[in-house]
Amino acid sequence: MEYVGLDNFFRLFQDRLFWKAILNTLLFLLVHIPLQIVVALALAYFLTQKIFIRGFFRASFFLPVVISGVVVTILWQQLYGLESGLINRILISLGLGRVEWLTNWRVAMTSIAIMATWKNVGLYVILFLVGLQTVPTSYYEAADVEGATAWQKFRYITLPAINPTIFMVVILSTIGGFSLFIEPYIMTGGGPLNSTLSAMLYIYKQAFEYYHMGYSATLGLFFALLIMVVVVVQKYTIEKEDI
Repeated sequence: MEYVGLDNFFRLFQDRLFWKAILNTLLFLLVHIPLQIVVALALAYFLTQKIFIRGFFRASFFLPVVISGVVVTILWQQLYGLESGLINRILISLGLGRVEWLTNWRVAMTSIAIMATWKNVGLYVILFLVGLQTVPTSYYEAADVEGATAWQKFRYITLPAINPTIFMVVILSTIGGFSLFIEPYIMTGGGPLNSTLSAMLYIYKQAFEYYHMGYSATLGLFFALLIMVVVVVQKYTIEKEDI
């Protein structure tokens, strides 16, 4: 081992590939978090209704959460296949062209975000379901008396009531998104053109492919501090926002 002082930190700020990995991760979060919230909340609201075999749907939505991340990633890698993938086959049958889901740098990270949403949405459906069931029914009854529409009840009763749940989902989704590793590692290896190179994958490569253990530890420390800053900003933003 060789003592280098703060050289690794100076190297970090000059490492363009690391900052690209940070931007890729933020792009993933920009797609993943809103999509996660919308889909999970919609499914949870659906499950609060009186529907047939509701218990089956609850179990079905949660099933991907307990499946190995590697298995899910390999499954979606096959679904995204350019020639034999099921998704492209469906598009071709509808008269549409193939989409380079994992080989086009413009859509590769979005494709991974969609897959990650499918993998994790079941957990957040449960959280939203608990939050929706704690909203007093008397609020909705009073709104019905006043002639409120369904959207007004959702906007002015449901959303403010489940604000703590939304906060929890945003924080958990952010932390999970920052730890993005398995999906790009298996599906794309960080390509094409480093467009899916996540920060965690880059830290892993520095440690176990290039054997720069000291630099990798520096990246990990900086990345942990970055996650903490983002979570704190989200906390104060969401808690102070008048939904």
